[in-house]
Amino acid sequence: MKYTRKATPVVLATTLALTLAACAQSERESGGENTAGGGDTKDTFTFGAAGAPEVFDPFYATDGETFRITRQMMEGLVGIKAGTAEVEPELAEKWEPSDDGKTWTFTLRKGVKFTDGEPFNAEAVCYNFERMFDQNAAAQAGPAEYWGYTMGAFKDKAAESLFQGCEAKDESTAVLKVARATSKFPTMLSLDSFSMQSPKALEAGKANDVKTQGEGFAYPAYSQAPVGTGPYKLDKYDEANKTVTLVRNDDYWGEKAKTSKIIFKIIPDESTRRQELKAGSIDAYDLPNPVDWKGLEADGNKVEVRPAFNILYMGLNPEKNPKLKDIKVRQALYHALNRDQLVKTQLPEGATVATQFMPEAVKGYNKDLQPYAYDPEKAKSLLAEAGATGMSLTFAYPSEVSRPYMPNPQKIHDALRTDLEKVGIKVNVVTKPWNGGYLDGVDNGQFDAWLLGWTGDYDSADNFIGTFFGNLSVNDFHTKVTDYGKKLSEDLAKADGIVDEAERTKAYEEVNKQIMEEYLPGLAISHSPPALVTGPKVEGVVPSPLTAEEFSGVTVGK
Repeated sequence: MKYTRKATPVVLATTLALTLAACAQSERESGGENTAGGGDTKDTFTFGAAGAPEVFDPFYATDGETFRITRQMMEGLVGIKAGTAEVEPELAEKWEPSDDGKTWTFTLRKGVKFTDGEPFNAEAVCYNFERMFDQNAAAQAGPAEYWGYTMGAFKDKAAESLFQGCEAKDESTAVLKVARATSKFPTMLSLDSFSMQSPKALEAGKANDVKTQGEGFAYPAYSQAPVGTGPYKLDKYDEANKTVTLVRNDDYWGEKAKTSKIIFKIIPDESTRRQELKAGSIDAYDLPNPVDWKGLEADGNKVEVRPAFNILYMGLNPEKNPKLKDIKVRQALYHALNRDQLVKTQLPEGATVATQFMPEAVKGYNKDLQPYAYDPEKAKSLLAEAGATGMSLTFAYPSEVSRPYMPNPQKIHDALRTDLEKVGIKVNVVTKPWNGGYLDGVDNGQFDAWLLGWTGDYDSADNFIGTFFGNLSVNDFHTKVTDYGKKLSEDLAKADGIVDEAERTKAYEEVNKQIMEEYLPGLAISHSPPALVTGPKVEGVVPSPLTAEEFSGVTVGK
């Protein structure tokens, strides 16, 4: 990739970082024949997953359990270097921005094929972006939210979209146009949702034919038969036995996967996952209970603790419950929560009380912000001033899942619910399976309040607060019905477009201050360091601060 002095500073900063990445040798690029998998190693790596996948088309997914699987099968133009949050080349070997940062030329790898045998080329790239851009109303209402959050709009409102078009200049050159220079481009193309998929398979499976169905969504046939370019491909999803099986892609363009098969065994209960590891029926699992970490290590396992690059929050929906439009009510809820106790009793060592909606490691974090104090009497007083004494609140949590920021959703919910009831709030408890109605319920605005969180996709303030509040028309916090939502959305767009990094960081610090002191669209709860545990005979798992591990280099000894 070429570096140009005429580019704007933000583009230069991004360009420099990406140039360094482009110069690095890709870990997948050796192209050597796989020789592992026989002899002293097993042919299967079995991973204990905490939840079921929502779909297998990553474009319509938003959750880590789905991406954990699709990440092994799919690749994007841009990737993330293993064990870091740094960008590196993936299906694009290099890229170059125009001077104004609005036109990006990607040079694609040659000789890459999708697992259905179709060629990966510039036409395939443009087909994918046009497909993602052209979504129906049902998909726009929830499933395609990663595009909505990052690009701002779809084809029916093309003028409002960051994406402005794609041109296949020749077989290995794709040109993407965006509406403005932005700190998140092209890093955002590392998102799993923007993985490249076979145009032929997308078309045959009517991939865009998403429909609303009851309180959720119905997905087309393609969502169960995805076709990517990655080191593995889908073999089968056995819903009855709760297993997903992937098999090695022997025609993979890079280094072949070291183990011929991966089985994701869905085990929502954490204690059961531990028992299965001990019994040898799984080789690794995510999110071990913090109280078990020492015992797991004593048994010879490896417990890898990742950095707390995440946020747990209580979402609030003022459209569903109009009392939540009053800032005094939102402040009262915050003062009612004993988060110090929650962190000490329900979260792992190293967890902290949040003062804002992003972790401290992200540029734009405001160090001057202090946590809302636990003060039940102040909470009662604020509720009285707002005329909301004794108000009701439908407060939901997910079942059948553990998340990096939320090891045990029910226990966390119980603690917070008890705090709310102590100040006189009548809590109506709702729970649904993570991918069996809960995420759709959040998308569809079914709850007054709910527990959810976010692990960063990369180091960017926009990836946290821009994702939560940037898109005024569609966001989980329904800021479109508030008196501050439009200004917050505009301020986030302005911050994202600032070319000077120091100035941009300062702007995000100010936005964080406004979010927490003037708007309070939701309640930031905590940051937690998640862990990953592997058995004694497992090698090659590289823990990711983004919880985005790839398993093509994993072996399991006999």
